[in-house]
Amino acid sequence: MATSLLDASAILAALYEEPGCNTVHEALRAGAAMSTVNVAEVSAHLRARDWRSGQVKDVFDDLGIDVLPFDRATALLSGAYRPRTRHLRLGLGDRACLATARRLRLPVLTADRAWAQVKLRGVRVVLIR
Repeated sequence: MATSLLDASAILAALYEEPGCNTVHEALRAGAAMSTVNVAEVSAHLRARDWRSGQVKDVFDDLGIDVLPFDRATALLSGAYRPRTRHLRLGLGDRACLATARRLRLPVLTADRAWAQVKLRGVRVVLIR
């Protein structure tokens, strides 16, 4: 069972050994999860940097990330967050991650500093740097 949820920025920080990567590695050891929407974000990022599909798949297999479906209820919650997060310029992937964290009652790890201003009931944001 997952103990935290990772935003795409968190897993990319771990892959590229950026500041905050140790926090992400600790979360992975404890059992971390990601929404399928955020997996798609990471995949798109890596493929744009010429990673092969097998390499991208290996990232999620090797790190043991629990990939969670993005269901109807979570999608609706994500949409409801749009007016409350527009000023922070959060995109679909960001809102999908926040909604998933809320529904599963998990803290969400991110490298995105704008998330420090997120004020959503039942959502706990942990900045990794």
